[in-house]
Amino acid sequence: MKSRLSKLVLVAALFALCLNASAAHPFLCCDYNGGRVCLVSAEGKVEWDYPCKSPQDCWRLDNGNILFCFVSGALEVTPAKKIVWEYKAPTNVEVHACQPLPGGNVLVVEAGTSRIIEVDRAGKIAKEIKLTTVPEVKLHNQYRGTRKTRDGHYLVCFKGEGKVVELDGDGKVLRAIKVPGDPHEVLPLPDGHLLVTCGDGHKAIELDFSGKVVWELNENDLPGNPLRLMAGAHRLPNGNTVFCNYLGHGHLGKQPHVIEVTRDKKVVWQFEDHAQFKTINQIQVLDVAGRPVR
Repeated sequence: MKSRLSKLVLVAALFALCLNASAAHPFLCCDYNGGRVCLVSAEGKVEWDYPCKSPQDCWRLDNGNILFCFVSGALEVTPAKKIVWEYKAPTNVEVHACQPLPGGNVLVVEAGTSRIIEVDRAGKIAKEIKLTTVPEVKLHNQYRGTRKTRDGHYLVCFKGEGKVVELDGDGKVLRAIKVPGDPHEVLPLPDGHLLVTCGDGHKAIELDFSGKVVWELNENDLPGNPLRLMAGAHRLPNGNTVFCNYLGHGHLGKQPHVIEVTRDKKVVWQFEDHAQFKTINQIQVLDVAGRPVR
């Protein structure tokens, strides 16, 4: 009887493990400490991966290629892993965000040189926007998520200064918004709001144009799923938000890597697979129509 009971417990445990590793969406992600960019099926299987050091941002493009940045630059790679575009950052620089732009150029933000650049298809810098950060902020902590908006402005997470800054197309500062913690991602939403993940502030906030918080997700709002370092995010067309709960800083292996949360703060799915992943810090969900809001 004890032997049979033990087998039943083992089967139940294996079933639970498979359930936890299953994703409701296929997605592309960065595993920062795992050192790779991955395509993951809806069943949780890694279908494609590319090794790189400390990846931070990733996009599957309309042509099926994968664009991503890592500590020393950015690459566009075909599904067959052929490099079709590359940007190599200068020495003593860290790259923490990238974005495909209309026309084929790629936005890159560099810590160390303190600049946003737009790089053309030949790998040459077509535009440069200088950024100014306070001297006491270490290179690694200068910037994170950076996006160019539809109106040609730039949104930059000044991680070490706890603020999000909006600049016009010429680099003039239009506004600086103080936020809790160390912001890692800023997403311009279709209604003009901004979604900001607050890193080790253990929360995410949505701001209207005046800077007023109109929605927030706090550290302990999700029972059994405390927010750790809030990194990448993806707003879905149905209003739900997919968050990357970065599990570094003492939390490796302890809870899901990714959570999808409704407006009323219900978790509708989560992804957890500590055998294959260490710290997922960026994601693009692949089964929703339209251009991703991320």
